[in-house]
Amino acid sequence: MDGIKLDELDRALLAALRADGRAPVAVLARELKVTRATVTSRIDRLISSGVIVGFTVRVRDEVDPLEIRAISLIEVEGRNTDAVIRRLRGLPEITALHSTNGGWDLVAELRAASLGDFDRVLGRIRSIDGVVNSETSLLLSSVLR
Repeated sequence: MDGIKLDELDRALLAALRADGRAPVAVLARELKVTRATVTSRIDRLISSGVIVGFTVRVRDEVDPLEIRAISLIEVEGRNTDAVIRRLRGLPEITALHSTNGGWDLVAELRAASLGDFDRVLGRIRSIDGVVNSETSLLLSSVLR
């Protein structure tokens, strides 16, 4: 995945697949305002490059108690926020991304299947040009819904 550059269409496609990984190509094409062939070729490219590592189902938190969940606070250098956001959008482990005020610029909600996967995504976040600091907390249990 190191050499692939994601454009706006790639990120929009990934977001649509996160929302519904079973969406038919025709529906994705209509939603993204491109041809079915374009959607198919983009999905194939994202799979072969390792950006998409699989298709999965979303479950309630309590159904998969072994899943690693975390919140990552991210500090961005200077005016690099838009570029950092573009890179973060391509990480499948990030389930939500928020801008914020205070000492941190972004808050990312993370999910990973294992501690090894969690460690790898933290490394990827920290290696993004423009990310100067981060602090991540594991979510242990939900006490209020």
